[in-house]
Amino acid sequence: MAMTVHVDIVSAEEQIFSGLAEFVALPGEAGELGILPGHMPLMTRIRPGAVRVKVPNQAEEELVFVAGGILEVQPGLVTVLADTAIRGKDLDEAKALEAKRKAEEALSNQSAQLDYAKAA
Repeated sequence: MAMTVHVDIVSAEEQIFSGLAEFVALPGEAGELGILPGHMPLMTRIRPGAVRVKVPNQAEEELVFVAGGILEVQPGLVTVLADTAIRGKDLDEAKALEAKRKAEEALSNQSAQLDYAKAA
């Protein structure tokens, strides 16, 4: 049996993933991090991006997209405390594009309102 480490990925809304993993990769503050079983203790901020979890006896990696957060590595345990997170399999491209369009629209409207306030 391969060596494993327990991984928990949680956001403020819900627990996203909990289980054993052979490997975890994620975007750390200073670059991409790879965590294997037996990794030294570590705590660091993570950047927005994909967390990849290699689950034993599973061909495909589990993907979780996070909007930043904190990584804590302890002996036998990796914890990702994400600001916001979504499972890769739950992503809907059409919904994501619509959310992006609405966010960009809100930003453009906000700056117009700000300029109006400065002029008044």
